Amino acid sequence: MKIKKTLPYLFALMILVILIAAVGSRNRIKVTNSSSTADEMKTDEEMRGLWVTFMTLDVENEADKEKAFSDKIDRIIKDTKDGGFNTLFVQVRPFCDAIYRSAYYPWSHIISGTQGENPGFDPLKLICTKCTENDISVHAWINPYRISTSASPPSLSSDNPYEIDPSIGFTVNGERYLKPQSEKARELIVNGVIELLENYDIDGIQLDDYFYPEGCGNFDAEDYEAYQESNDSPLSLEEYRMENVNMLIREVYRAVHETKKNAVFGISPQGNIDNNAVIYADVRLWCKEEGYIDYICPQLYFSLDNPALSFEDGLKSWLKTKRHPGLNLYVGLAGYKAGTDADEGTWLDNDDILTTEVEILREAGADGFIYYSYDSLNNKDNRKEAENLIRYLTTSPSQ
Repeated sequence: MKIKKTLPYLFALMILVILIAAVGSRNRIKVTNSSSTADEMKTDEEMRGLWVTFMTLDVENEADKEKAFSDKIDRIIKDTKDGGFNTLFVQVRPFCDAIYRSAYYPWSHIISGTQGENPGFDPLKLICTKCTENDISVHAWINPYRISTSASPPSLSSDNPYEIDPSIGFTVNGERYLKPQSEKARELIVNGVIELLENYDIDGIQLDDYFYPEGCGNFDAEDYEAYQESNDSPLSLEEYRMENVNMLIREVYRAVHETKKNAVFGISPQGNIDNNAVIYADVRLWCKEEGYIDYICPQLYFSLDNPALSFEDGLKSWLKTKRHPGLNLYVGLAGYKAGTDADEGTWLDNDDILTTEVEILREAGADGFIYYSYDSLNNKDNRKEAENLIRYLTTSPSQ
């Protein structure tokens, strides 16, 4: 009889436990995996990034290169934390070379002074270790196609992919690039992405705004003719070039998500959305359809009153662009223009333009921003604006 009387109470207790568990489960952080949907990849944390260029990392003229590099990274990390930023986008592959140990690319000259020469330490490993210790995220920023400009690097090493197989590249206006239409070149780029994710503690991969070089002429005439002859309904030359870039973007996206769970892949295109067509970057497609990118970060390097295109008008064009549900929108900010006579002198109107732009992008619902570049935090011309922005970031809550 006692057992029968306690059963209702036990039953009620079980119901209560189930309800508590259900409520608790709604508050747990969702753990994503390699099969996560685009929606699951989104994050509520505001992106507050800094671009770190290969010029910033240059230690080729230092006697003790490893110490000089280590000291430089310590300063960058300190400025990142003190400034209220949380992520570094480090240019690890600027010229078909690497500031890390690679099976596909030669060592960069910016570390050892000579392309292909081993500096005796791994710069990217050092960056990742220090950033992990300081709770700073690291993304590998790569230039996918550029091999060399007329000035840099001074010479290519014998193990440079272009020197090994010149058929994968072309020259225009004294500059060399990998051919976007080359399957070998795409494979090289993708393999380079995979090894970065497998070997280094990085959180993502970013491509910048270098795709087909402007004014590239008819360098691909022979390949395009062969393509036309092998297809019953060939694309136009413009569509053909865009699809060559699209293939790379799809393959990199797939490689990122198949190689490392929770890593993200994004692109930072030109801020004037229409200008991207000139370099055959189909940004509207990448934003609209899943399977291309996890975030887009247009370089909105404009003042509030730039006569050609204001910051707000540029932002509106990206906000109007169709975006798939999982896409994050970040905004590239022009720290390097602050306090200069750029944009017809309109950066001289005030010293809180960057702060106002962060307020605008937050109100518009953007997911954060990336500041170009780290060096601009301390440059004489840019310093006043940078100080005002840092004061704002460190005293006002993120969205």
